[in-house]
Amino acid sequence: MKLEIDGHEVYVATGNKKPDPEKETVIFVHGTGQDHTIWVLPTRYFARHDRNVLAVDLPGHGRSGGQPLKTVEAMADWVIQVLDTTGLSKAAVVGHSLGSLVTIAAAARHADRVRAIALVGVTVPMPVSEFLLNNARENRHEAIEMLNFWGYSKSAQLGGNATPGNWMLGGGMRLMEKAGPGVIYTDLNACNEYIEGLDHAASVGCPALLILGERDMLTPVRAAMKVAAALPDAEKAILEGSGHALLAEKPDPVLDQLIRVV
Repeated sequence: MKLEIDGHEVYVATGNKKPDPEKETVIFVHGTGQDHTIWVLPTRYFARHDRNVLAVDLPGHGRSGGQPLKTVEAMADWVIQVLDTTGLSKAAVVGHSLGSLVTIAAAARHADRVRAIALVGVTVPMPVSEFLLNNARENRHEAIEMLNFWGYSKSAQLGGNATPGNWMLGGGMRLMEKAGPGVIYTDLNACNEYIEGLDHAASVGCPALLILGERDMLTPVRAAMKVAAALPDAEKAILEGSGHALLAEKPDPVLDQLIRVV
């Protein structure tokens, strides 16, 4: 579905269904340099189980026009604009990595619009090394290589895609290579500069679920515990053997967890 927000055409995947104000809604927010396609399995499931589904391409990502937004807070407010534009009042919000920070900020800044949240691969703060930021600033391919090397568990780098014949690590690389100049840097810098995350988490009034990868090197489980402790009503699910790319490495277990909360 194509929408117009702030004068730009943006894309939202709906599972080929028109949003219905009488149904509950789930919004999915992708991570750095990605787009709505990381959510294919949960999008299809919830669209076929009587939910409105809105898997967004953030501005400047995927099929959405405009420039990438520079702060997590701006992205959170934009997510609520998607609700406004589709005529929907409230949603559960699910985010991966950068999207998990956007989800926390949306729940804190727009409490009356968010009924539940799920944070996939999260930590607050989410610092980014200066070396990675510099490579991303210069639009060097090394930034994509680093994100993918650290983003997948060692076993996933060897193979094991749930879809036979597809290279998991290569698929992650191709997706980020589609990002326009400056997009990955802007996303990473937004993560690095989001300093209000724990305060925002402490003010979240809705139920929260953290879905974490046991072998996540980018947002390690031990660091995610700060977020879990700050959230007033939080549960945790740690997926054995998974790295940061949980939606690629453990698609079915992630969906099983999401079904519980959204």
